[in-house]
Amino acid sequence: MDPETPEQTPPEPPNLAWQRVLLARHPKRPHTLDYIERLITDFHEIHGDRLFADDAAIVCGIGFFESRPVMLVGEQKGRDTKDKLHRNFGMPKPEGYRKAIRVMQIAAKFGRPVITFLDTPGAYPGIDAEERGQAEAIARNLREMARLEIPVISICIGEGGSGGALALGVGNQVFMMENSVYSVISPESCAAIIWRDSAKAEQAAAALRLTAEDLLHLGLIDGVIPEPPGGAQENTDAAAELVRKKIRDSLEELGRLSGAELVEQRYKKFRRMGNFFTTHAGRTLVAGD
Repeated sequence: MDPETPEQTPPEPPNLAWQRVLLARHPKRPHTLDYIERLITDFHEIHGDRLFADDAAIVCGIGFFESRPVMLVGEQKGRDTKDKLHRNFGMPKPEGYRKAIRVMQIAAKFGRPVITFLDTPGAYPGIDAEERGQAEAIARNLREMARLEIPVISICIGEGGSGGALALGVGNQVFMMENSVYSVISPESCAAIIWRDSAKAEQAAAALRLTAEDLLHLGLIDGVIPEPPGGAQENTDAAAELVRKKIRDSLEELGRLSGAELVEQRYKKFRRMGNFFTTHAGRTLVAGD
């Protein structure tokens, strides 16, 4: 191997990557409200986007993390059939994203850190969401989150589905639970596009490099939060304590930066993503040269 070429690690074996997908989708896996209940005191939910409606697929509110005031924004899936329908299976519509950024801007106004929980198969693709500007709402969140002069911590707790998750994921520090997944497309949809066969989802899961270990190696996230044996669904209290430690450490680290430094750090973090190396005529080139 050329000494100037960065070492490449093989993707996760198909069965292991797919097992992570199944764990991320486990019906008993803790959702946003489960973590809020265990980590946040005096939580008060904030509703509505002041434009159209309140989207139950995204939960927003104010509370205290270990006596420190914070803003919480997270995607919420349901448990039983009625709750799943109410939460739209965790797939936000434009009003959900607009509610989220409204709450984050309130946090910036009062200097409160924002903690986001990512857990969605993806943004809702229905015609009503498209009519109300789904793509614009997501793009606006990406832009406005990049400008926030407050600490932003994002944690993928289950499924991180494409732009639906990224719209809440422009954080100074981004973490993934050990058995969560984060990708640009679901394995089933990827398999249907590439092989014209959604049954090859297991193979697609490995190729997508969607596990926490893969994304950490690629430099797309800042750390992996371990889970109790068997997964977070086996011991939600223990999982929440592991998340608590990571949030505590992250808030302490980011608290040393000024507002301008937080914006610059966040900007550089995301600008570095997607760089790749190749060789040409005996010298190493970086994408964009």
